[in-house]
Amino acid sequence: MLFKDIIGQNEIKQDLIDTVNNNRISHALLFYGPEGSGSLSIAIAYAQYINCENRGETDSCGVCPSCLKYNKLQHPDLHFVFPVATNAEIKRIPVSDNFIAEWREIFLQQPYLSLDMWLAHIGVENKQGSIQKEESREIVRKLNLKTYEAEYKVMIIWMAEKMNETCANKLLKILEEPPPKTLFILISEHTEDLMSTILSRTQIIRIPKIDDESMRNKLQTDFDVHGDDLDTLTHNANGNYFKAFQLVSFENSNSDFFNYFTQIMRLAYQKNLPELLDISEQIGGMGREKQKGFLEYSLKMLRENFILNQQKQEIVYLYKKEKEFSQKFHSFINERNIAQLTKEFNEAHYHVERNGNSKIIFFDLILKIMVLLRA
Repeated sequence: MLFKDIIGQNEIKQDLIDTVNNNRISHALLFYGPEGSGSLSIAIAYAQYINCENRGETDSCGVCPSCLKYNKLQHPDLHFVFPVATNAEIKRIPVSDNFIAEWREIFLQQPYLSLDMWLAHIGVENKQGSIQKEESREIVRKLNLKTYEAEYKVMIIWMAEKMNETCANKLLKILEEPPPKTLFILISEHTEDLMSTILSRTQIIRIPKIDDESMRNKLQTDFDVHGDDLDTLTHNANGNYFKAFQLVSFENSNSDFFNYFTQIMRLAYQKNLPELLDISEQIGGMGREKQKGFLEYSLKMLRENFILNQQKQEIVYLYKKEKEFSQKFHSFINERNIAQLTKEFNEAHYHVERNGNSKIIFFDLILKIMVLLRA
């Protein structure tokens, strides 16, 4: 991964390059940025630049033996940790190494991947991915080995907030006193879920959303969109390239979420309980990560429709199909019910995350929607 292949983030890239050229490489970094901002890509590009055998002033050479291995994520001194769970092949004690081939495949396909996309790719979308204590043993073991080829051993921990407490505690010592020429890069979208002892041992680098100009240029190149379509896509992406990718295709989970949301709202208004029960059964049978994704999507739709109701079109982020549906629907989301609807969806998310009975959770939620829509 070259710095030039990363969308925008020019200031961040230059700051990281300066740390190398000025010999100020920190041993433990935390890249904190929202989904689709490129935190993972920046981390890999930075590691590649550090270990490039012929780096330039602004980027890796891309052709030396080290860069060629980094381009395939196959350098022996580059290590990854990411959320995993058991699946059809891995029945017990999953660790990242069990899924490294799938990891390389999905990153090379979509460097701005989301957690849901990753879990679906490895067939564990019905479970919540996590980073368990067994992973910490592997991290310590790998980093206590001598480097094979590179100047620096690099350990990238993606979605570090998914570390459980035991795993995080076991890493505190090596984070504070790592072996020589070791670089930790933790990547997080929600630092509030990280232990304070982890935060205090890392240098935090805030990765912002992608700026509109860089996003426009990339979308125009990747998807050949122009004019009003390009303006709408850039606006709705809101600095998240993965979201832009989803919006262009509008398929898979987002399309399913849209269909479920519109059906639920229409049937709830009609008080069609038998069909609502059927839908709650369908959603209750999905994996928990997809259930959480649907609830988050629904909260977004409620928020955008309430903003539409307030006649503030300029800050509404809706895709074409969503906007068409919302032209009529937004009148039902108002000051009388928005707070309670938001509360109910958030509570459902809370209970799903804590492994409650999904079918009961969603049926209860639908009953409440029936009442609130007519408020």
